[in-house]
Amino acid sequence: MNTDQTQALAAIETMTNAFMAKDIEAVMKSYEPGAVVAFEPGAPVSDPTALVAMFTAMSGVDPKFTYAGHEVMVSGDTALHIAPWEMTGTGPDGSVIQQSGLSVAVLRRQQDGSWLMVIDNPHGSRLIPAVSE
Repeated sequence: MNTDQTQALAAIETMTNAFMAKDIEAVMKSYEPGAVVAFEPGAPVSDPTALVAMFTAMSGVDPKFTYAGHEVMVSGDTALHIAPWEMTGTGPDGSVIQQSGLSVAVLRRQQDGSWLMVIDNPHGSRLIPAVSE
């Protein structure tokens, strides 16, 4: 990976680590104002208050994320991150929660050189079964 790809990936990893640490303030700093996050397939959220509420609620299951790999493509000040992920957590009743998907995120380089997410869709794989039908 070149420097731009490495820095964009580091932004994703910083957000993921903050989320697993339940540091919602740091999670929110990983996004540009007006960023869109799809907590549910096909239902993007951009309101900051709603984003904080959703991240806070999701952190309640003590999520642990692993990635099967990362692909980062950069064109100018825009980066695309694609990564298969798995998450385990614990439900309120103590049950094990397991989810997986394909993260598709768009990042933009900021004036200070850092990267922030503008679109975050962890459900990028939801359309794949439709292709084979």
